[in-house]
Amino acid sequence: MPHATAHDLENDSLQSLAQATVGCDFRIRFLEGPACEQLRRLGFCETLQVRKLANGRNLICSVCGTRMALSRELADQVLVSPLPA
Repeated sequence: MPHATAHDLENDSLQSLAQATVGCDFRIRFLEGPACEQLRRLGFCETLQVRKLANGRNLICSVCGTRMALSRELADQVLVSPLPA
């Protein structure tokens, strides 16, 4: 039976920003998908902290004190891990 590495365990705890809970803080870990460069130009870069503010057809989040709206398609390409409360 293969042993899981720390990297594997970390990846198991990731979720997309679209799946994340409203009102919680997250750290952006990976951008995966065809819109990665567009997201980086908007300020969604690995290691930044983001707070999800609202869910819906488009979701609202806060990055570096700026509120931004993302489509669910873009939010699915932002993988985050929860930050301790």
